[in-house]
Amino acid sequence: EVQLVESGGGLVQAGGSLRLSCAASGFTFDDYSIAWFRETPRKGLEGISCMSNRDGTTWYEDSVKGRFTISNDNGLDTVYLQMNSLNAEDTAVYYCVADRYLGCNNYALFKTWGQGTQVTVSS
Repeated sequence: EVQLVESGGGLVQAGGSLRLSCAASGFTFDDYSIAWFRETPRKGLEGISCMSNRDGTTWYEDSVKGRFTISNDNGLDTVYLQMNSLNAEDTAVYYCVADRYLGCNNYALFKTWGQGTQVTVSS
């Protein structure tokens, strides 16, 4: 069974850092593009970062650019989202999403979703 499993969420103070992990189960990440989304009641679902394992390109949404870093460890079939300088606006459920055939310019169409991990930033 193809699965994505997120971990690393939790409660952190404003200004702090967290690293989210997204592990592949039942497949390897080699040719995949992987995106991170987050969902809040106010903004709904938004894509915030993407990485193509095919060519190494990355993308960040403006509100996280310079604070978040997406990276991978293909040996572990895991993608990470390092989140620094967190603020209350970053409070959300974070999902990793993957697709074998689409690139990051089509992240909104990615098909394989993880179960999500809650990040709460206290001010």
